[in-house]
Amino acid sequence: MHVRAGKGGDGSRSFRRESCIPEGGPDGGDGGRGGHVIFKGSRNENSLVAFYFSPLLFAENGVDGRGQQMYGRKGKDLTVLIPCGTEVLNEATGQALADIVAHDQEVVIAKGGKGGLGNIHFKTSTHQAPTEHTPGEPGEEFRLRLDLKTIADAGLLGYPNAGKSSLLASISDARPKIANYPFTTLNPIVGTVQFPDFSQLRVADIPGIIEGAADGIGLGLDFLRHISRSRVLVFVIDMAGTDNRSPWDDYKQLRKEIAQYDETLLERPAVILANKMDVPAAVENLPVFKRKTRTKPIPMSTVDASDTGVARFKQWLWDTLKPLPPGVTRSLPAAPVPTDGDIIPAEALARAPFLDLTKKPKKKKS
Repeated sequence: MHVRAGKGGDGSRSFRRESCIPEGGPDGGDGGRGGHVIFKGSRNENSLVAFYFSPLLFAENGVDGRGQQMYGRKGKDLTVLIPCGTEVLNEATGQALADIVAHDQEVVIAKGGKGGLGNIHFKTSTHQAPTEHTPGEPGEEFRLRLDLKTIADAGLLGYPNAGKSSLLASISDARPKIANYPFTTLNPIVGTVQFPDFSQLRVADIPGIIEGAADGIGLGLDFLRHISRSRVLVFVIDMAGTDNRSPWDDYKQLRKEIAQYDETLLERPAVILANKMDVPAAVENLPVFKRKTRTKPIPMSTVDASDTGVARFKQWLWDTLKPLPPGVTRSLPAAPVPTDGDIIPAEALARAPFLDLTKKPKKKKS
């Protein structure tokens, strides 16, 4: 997009002319400042599509100064609502100008030009009738590139048709497109999960990741960038092995693609969801998955009304991400990093033990 702040108003060259006041002298006022272009974060915005149709953002120019020492009005600032998680870059230089991550966060992207000086500023004892005045300065002007990285507390990762959209629909009021074919989700969809204590968490459904996504195959890079702001990673595994894929290979490949994109992402807390447990093949694959990956996923089924896995996952989200009192920090172990083999070495598990999600937390005695 192209942004341009307002030009400052010109200073006035004027002289006081009133009856009974001979030689009134200069009285030209200053021009007003040009309007700023301001980007403001908004949680109610979730897309940059609107800027595709209106890529020109011009703020109002300042008003010129006038006689009788009247200053020109400053131009109106142009405030633009931007989705939270948007990175603003200078297209020409690649310099990052702003990173808008919070609701109501305001950043002045382009500053308006300063107003010019009127001739009253050039009056001296030896120069009592100045005609000098200065024009207003031009406002800043940029060509920008906006890069949206979805902000969510948890990001759902998995192969196409793993059941991420169905899971998001079952834990939130979001209504993503659900169908029995790959890549039904083409853009990240964020849902808000409500809890009994009125707290809320945002969960993002990231479009399916395929092998080679980190190298740009398909829309891999466009998908992977949206998990960079997630506080926890949620691996949704098709335990039934759809399309002749093995669940353990899917899990290893997902971690490989994430590591190639950004290794630091694997240091964040993570959980594995063994989805489609209503299918007999998933029941057979689950013990093999546990043995080969040395992890303990949460078995679940988004289509079985009697299944408790979805409720356990919501409880894990609340226990992991619930707000803490000021001054209290939360420390959670990171998920183990898979090696080239099928089984993770025991020493790696000792350094970074995975969360044991099969055990219910013990209630403290009052």
